[in-house]
Amino acid sequence: MIPYQLAQVNIARMIHPLDSPEMKDFTDALDPVNAVADASDGFVWRLTGGEGDATDQRIFEDDWILVNMSVWRDADALKAFMYAGLHRELLRRRHDFFARVQEAMSTLWWVEPGHRPTVKEAEERLLLLREKGPTEEAFTLGRLFPPPSAP
Repeated sequence: MIPYQLAQVNIARMIHPLDSPEMKDFTDALDPVNAVADASDGFVWRLTGGEGDATDQRIFEDDWILVNMSVWRDADALKAFMYAGLHRELLRRRHDFFARVQEAMSTLWWVEPGHRPTVKEAEERLLLLREKGPTEEAFTLGRLFPPPSAP
C-alpha cells in the first residue's frame, strides 16, 4: 500500500494591503510560524515563494487572496500544528486580517509521497469542495476521508 500523505490548502482574502500597519502582526508572525511548521512532527513540505513564504503566490488570479499550502504525514500531524502555539493565536485573530466568507476556503486531499501540489491543483480542489461538498477528492478536517487503497 502506498503511504499517502495529506495535502492541505487554505486561502484568505485580506482586508488590508499586506504591507499595511493593520497586517503587521500577521506578517511579523509568518517566519516564526513557518519555522514551527517546518520543524513539526509529520511536516513534509510547504509552498514557498521568493521570500521563503507564499505571500507572493496567487490563487484564482486575485491579488487580495493569500494562499497557504502544505503536505503532512496525516491529519493528526496537521491538527497538532494548527491548534498550538503562535499559529493558534493567529487563527484566533484571523478576522483582524482576513474577510469573513461563506464559501469553503480550505480543503484537504491525499497525495502520493513526493507529490508537491500546485496552486492550480489547489484551485481545482477548492472548487470541487465548493461544488460537491466533502468527497474523497476534496474534504475537510470535519469530514475526513481515508487515504486511497493501493491499486
